[in-house]
Amino acid sequence: MITPGHRIQAPEPIVIVGCGGHGREVFGVITAVNEASGGPWRVLGFLDDAPGAPDLRGVARLGSGCLGPSGMLGDLDAYYVIGIGDPRVRASVAGGLDRLGRPAARIVHPAATVGLDNSLAEGLVLFAGARITTNVTAGRHVHLNQNATVGHDAVLGDCVQVNPSAAVSGGCRIGSRALIGTNASVLQGRVVGEGATVGANGCVVRDVPPAAVVKGVPAR
Repeated sequence: MITPGHRIQAPEPIVIVGCGGHGREVFGVITAVNEASGGPWRVLGFLDDAPGAPDLRGVARLGSGCLGPSGMLGDLDAYYVIGIGDPRVRASVAGGLDRLGRPAARIVHPAATVGLDNSLAEGLVLFAGARITTNVTAGRHVHLNQNATVGHDAVLGDCVQVNPSAAVSGGCRIGSRALIGTNASVLQGRVVGEGATVGANGCVVRDVPPAAVVKGVPAR
């Protein structure tokens, strides 16, 4: 099992599922990992079920390409990482990929930090400046974007998205497929339910029900 900080002895093939902007940002994280760690990953390309022309051009400018639809993963002997920012879409795609039996990689930018005694499932992506402190549990395909922070003893369900500069305080529970918006904060011990959205700059001072959308200070 690959863990954060694990050094792969030879370049392992990997594909990025999703060639939109978030997927191309994930490509940048993998590139930074390779530059810092001697090239543990060999990016075969992107998979996307409905790539748009601008995204294909963006991928080409990175020196890569779209290999085909996501189901093509079953024909590849490769790791994968999902490069989709919307946590609900990411969860749907992950459900289909699970049936293909390929391993999901953990990708941790060299400018991110991971503290002690954490439980981080496969598919994790930590962008530059992301911080996880200690005794944190993160489910599958959790993404922490640039400068996002997660405090001690927090629990993040599968496919949670924490956007840039958002802060999840200690002891929080963030349900699967929830999105914490840019610069938002979730105060100590609060619960954000499954599929809920905390808008940009929101401050969560009370628990958020599943599937709710809240914003403002305090978030309502």
